Amino acid sequence: MGSENLFVAQIAALYLAPVGTTAPEGPAAAMPAGWKNVGMFTPDSLQWSGDPEFQEQEAHQSPYPVKVWQTKDAASLEVELLEWSADNFKAVYGGGSIEKVTPAGGGVAEYYKYVPPAIGTRTEVAAVLELGDGTRRMRRIIPRCMQREGVQHEMGRDAAATLPLNLSVLGSDVGSAFYDVFNLAFTSFAPPAAPPGP
Repeated sequence: MGSENLFVAQIAALYLAPVGTTAPEGPAAAMPAGWKNVGMFTPDSLQWSGDPEFQEQEAHQSPYPVKVWQTKDAASLEVELLEWSADNFKAVYGGGSIEKVTPAGGGVAEYYKYVPPAIGTRTEVAAVLELGDGTRRMRRIIPRCMQREGVQHEMGRDAAATLPLNLSVLGSDVGSAFYDVFNLAFTSFAPPAAPPGP
């Protein structure tokens, strides 16, 4: 054990796709059709948060809980997007629509109109977070997630305005809510060797 097991996310990319899109096979394979890279994001904004909830039983005979069990789980992925695009705008607001408007009668330039999603119409997405450090590559794959936070823009004149993306992980009755894949350069992840036979 030593510094070779430290990990610094020198490379980071985030991909989004409609729920049900084929996930990449492994940590370094080409992304399958349907996935879109969100592009650049601020270097200090990428965060993963887990928030499990527990219930506990106390007893008169102990100052500590005598039993603890997990009742819920939650996780979220957060990043501040730098690139303003139609796909990123819809991802940040949880869906909605963008159309090109041609004003009737002429004399007014065409423009784009964005309408946020109505209550009950937010769109679920799938996400893949890709990280790298030297030869090591990993991906966190989230089959279902949804933007569930309010959007707060900071639009100062001394920095690029960002799009705050906060994706809450959703579960299902099949498979994991998220999982990680690592290439073999993560040597400390190798399972222990089988003991020699008699």
